[in-house]
Amino acid sequence: MDISNELADRVMRLVVSADYRPCKPKQMASQLDLDGDGYRELRRVVKQLVLEGRLVYGSNHLVFSAGSIGGPSDTVRGTFRRAMGGGFGFVRPNHAEDSKSELSEDLFVPPGSTAGALEGDLVEVKVRPSRKGGNEAVVTEVLQRARRQFTGTFRFISGKPFVFLDGTPYEQPVSVGDVRGLPLSDDDKVFVEMVEYPADDGTGGEAVILERLGSSNNPAIDTLSIMRQYALPDEFPEAVLNEARQQADAFDDGVVPEGRKDLTQLLTITIDPFDARDFDDAISLEREEGRWRLWVHIADVSHFVPVGGALDEEAKARATSVYLPDRVIPMIPEIISNHLASLQPDKVRLVKTVEIEMLDDLTITHTEAHNAAIHSDMRLNYEQVDQFLASPESYTEKWGQPVCDLLTRMHQLAMQMRKARFKRGALSMDMPDIKLEFDKSGKVKGAFRTENTESHQMIEEFMLAGNQAVATWLDDLGLGYLHRIHPSPERRKLRQLGMFCKDLGLKVENVESRFEIQAVLDMVAGTPLEDAVNFAVLKSMNKAVYGPQTDGHYALDMEHYCHFTSPIRRYPDLTVHRLVQKLLDGHKTPDDPFPTLLKLGHHCSDMERNAAQAERDLIELKLLHFLKKHIGETMEAVISRVFADGIHARCVKLPVDGFIPVTTLPDDKYRFEKRGNILSGHKQGNRFRLGDQLTVRITKVDLQDRQLYFEAVKNHTARGEATAGPKPISSKAKYKAKRLRDRREKKKRKKH
Repeated sequence: MDISNELADRVMRLVVSADYRPCKPKQMASQLDLDGDGYRELRRVVKQLVLEGRLVYGSNHLVFSAGSIGGPSDTVRGTFRRAMGGGFGFVRPNHAEDSKSELSEDLFVPPGSTAGALEGDLVEVKVRPSRKGGNEAVVTEVLQRARRQFTGTFRFISGKPFVFLDGTPYEQPVSVGDVRGLPLSDDDKVFVEMVEYPADDGTGGEAVILERLGSSNNPAIDTLSIMRQYALPDEFPEAVLNEARQQADAFDDGVVPEGRKDLTQLLTITIDPFDARDFDDAISLEREEGRWRLWVHIADVSHFVPVGGALDEEAKARATSVYLPDRVIPMIPEIISNHLASLQPDKVRLVKTVEIEMLDDLTITHTEAHNAAIHSDMRLNYEQVDQFLASPESYTEKWGQPVCDLLTRMHQLAMQMRKARFKRGALSMDMPDIKLEFDKSGKVKGAFRTENTESHQMIEEFMLAGNQAVATWLDDLGLGYLHRIHPSPERRKLRQLGMFCKDLGLKVENVESRFEIQAVLDMVAGTPLEDAVNFAVLKSMNKAVYGPQTDGHYALDMEHYCHFTSPIRRYPDLTVHRLVQKLLDGHKTPDDPFPTLLKLGHHCSDMERNAAQAERDLIELKLLHFLKKHIGETMEAVISRVFADGIHARCVKLPVDGFIPVTTLPDDKYRFEKRGNILSGHKQGNRFRLGDQLTVRITKVDLQDRQLYFEAVKNHTARGEATAGPKPISSKAKYKAKRLRDRREKKKRKKH
């Protein structure tokens, strides 16, 4: 069950505060200043926090923090993390971050004591003294399974049908009962639902086959397996396709419809990835009399997707397009997403346009939304624009002076906007995307990380400007709609991030403002610590979600923000377009009720996370297939995570992680030092720390367990060889951080 991270954080901060007196959820809602809809959401959140063991119900249904009744309990609830091999695991207590309990560290669960728990399961454990000192845990109950459906490999064993499950530690297969009538052969890939999970030793277990996916020799089976695992839709229902066809039949792409602003004479271009599958944004920009006029044109998907129809209901259910490495699962049928609403060049296309006027100092003097029509003059990709920026004069003859001048203006304004945004305190913390390269048969032949070049940044700045302009307009009118919310991180998590950075030897004092966080990111950019620190920063942040609350966007440092610029692939954008249309049509009460928006926001946030995880898992699975042919080869890697049972290392050239079990490290007695993220032995050189540069050898690719295993051949850093260390923090960043702290203190003094 998903819970509201922002409300859960507020609840936990309340119940662990010194002045909290145990009360019922209704009184708690009053203390948190929640209305009726907020109270119903609070009850849902409290129930889930109780299930997770972070809260407990006392007598008369009073709510307590988990560590506040009778001192530390020997029974703890938490999330199970399976160790790579060895049959053991760890449990992170769910109340660990909410209290000062002595059981705040991960609890070791020895082999034979996991009760068959799988990665991500919510479990209850009994804590007991360990023979080696400290505490260990025994899983007494699996409270909530993270997954019930799995893909696997079918086989007949002694004439009986079994399935070896993918992505689990079970070496033994599970029984699948009677399969008569199903055209199954050995090594076919199947999709199953668990009826009974295996015992702690991996034996037993029963499942039912939901679908035969096909032969395991087919490269497309990986994609189909992930689609089934994450319940991603396949084909559109016929009723949806028929409605899309009716929209196509009714559309005349040669004329500007009556009532729309005719912007077809305005010089307009699109810039997208070279392999883009939809084109939903275009840009026009003019400079006149000391000011800029920017037009952000967004495909008017709402024109083709009426509210409440089959198209709309299907788009709402999907909530997002899913971009898998070898296929797209669109939110809206291709006849609309790739044709009617695709801003193709040399065709009249319908758009919602945001027109923004600003002065040279970027002060916005006017914004306005239009129902418009455009005629895109040229489609460009990021690589072409980057080449143009490197050598503008060589493209004049090819593209013409007007287009080249437009690109020059776009670059000048976007870079000025970007510089100002970071100066105000925005963060640049995006992890690079991974792109796979396929051969003609559909098998992976390589992979690379995408770069966020200046051409990407140009479009990013204009999309941010469009999103912010629309959100500011709607907020000024006091309307309810789906914001893109990124809540501020908790002070506690930022203090933990600060300790993590200090443990790595980074010279930082505090990491409690956006300026200080950005200074840390700049400090490690281009060093072996970059990925690890970026990941730690992301972990310290709350997740961005959709909701009707006006909580702002922390990372972007924007008080007003929504998603407006991708209605082809995101349902929240489509809902904002519809609200804009109602305003342009003069509706007096155009917005939806808060509870409706709250529920829709939860759904869209859940589907977004589901799509992102499916994409990550499929990339990992396809890379494992690729690396299975390279067992025994060596490559350079950087330690990305450190645990008591081993270390994860990320390859430098190929964006993939592998696990190095502690049992395969040079013979020694190792201890895990959480402060510093170090596995340290007694012998000289046997020290493995986050950010160390290694040479590793591929030793095993376990497709069933979906895990890559390495052997550490050489630790360059431990032996004192050259490594790029962190850059010193700039005095400018220190000054900005100090100035922000001073302003914060001044505000506090005014309040008191």
